[in-house]
Amino acid sequence: MKLLSKMFNRVSLTASSLVLAAPAFAGTTGTEFGGLYNLVKGWSEGYLGRTLAIAAFLVGAIVGFAKSTAMPALIGIIFAVLFAIGPGIIDGIASALI
Repeated sequence: MKLLSKMFNRVSLTASSLVLAAPAFAGTTGTEFGGLYNLVKGWSEGYLGRTLAIAAFLVGAIVGFAKSTAMPALIGIIFAVLFAIGPGIIDGIASALI
């Protein structure tokens, strides 16, 4: 009986939270952060993002050369690709409509 009471309380709490939850508009509101968003997006897609991507590749290549293995260089390439296409992916996810 005690287990049934616990389950009923959890189900009712979950159901009430789903019914009373306000819709989220994370990608469409908050115009006060527009300037900051444009600044960071410009950095990541501009010369700073390209510099970080090249630096990640170079550090991986240097570490790989020092250790005589290709794995750090491959990780550097992966980070470079993520620096290059990551902002576009994040922007697409944040502004997607469900």
